Amino acid sequence: MTKKMKIAISLRLSLAETYSEKRDALSRDWPIFMEKINVIPLLVPNSLKNIDDFLTEIKPDGIILTGGENIGKNPERDLTELNLIEYGIENKLPIFGVCRGMQIINNFFGGSLTVTNDKKHVGKNHEIQLCDSRLDSLSEIIVNSFHENVIHKTDLSQDVVILAESKHDKTIEAFIHKKFMIAGVMWHPERDQNKFNLEFVERIFKNDF
Repeated sequence: MTKKMKIAISLRLSLAETYSEKRDALSRDWPIFMEKINVIPLLVPNSLKNIDDFLTEIKPDGIILTGGENIGKNPERDLTELNLIEYGIENKLPIFGVCRGMQIINNFFGGSLTVTNDKKHVGKNHEIQLCDSRLDSLSEIIVNSFHENVIHKTDLSQDVVILAESKHDKTIEAFIHKKFMIAGVMWHPERDQNKFNLEFVERIFKNDF
């Protein structure tokens, strides 16, 4: 039996409806998606004082930074995910960022964000153009959208290479780091578990780029 990879996955912060407490949360789509690509999710709490010790004990083979709140809304989560990026780089682990996750990777490497109210982009499925020969085996696809933040070419970190952009407004939909196995997408693959999304994410953790 092939040994499954263990992937550390970040959690969003939410408030319980009937209790006065914060809770770490993960969409149920993620465990289903990860099972399909033959990896085991390791949930990373946002309340840990020493995340490096935790990660050293669980020994992840890779990292996923999930979507959710805007950067800055929950400093605990921001710090946890920045620590995850640093740990991943130090330990040469593949890192995959989704929506907010891609945005925090871009910020980590000196990039920025733009808020848009483009009704043809925000909350709308839209077509992307693949921009890198490493994706030649994949076809152009329609992706989902659940965000109001976009990354223009002028917002993009100089440390990454564009993998895909929106056909509509040319905003960046996917990138990969020039040196490290760190990639991000602005859509949510876990919410649309088609062949493209499964293969794309699987290749990241197989370091097949």
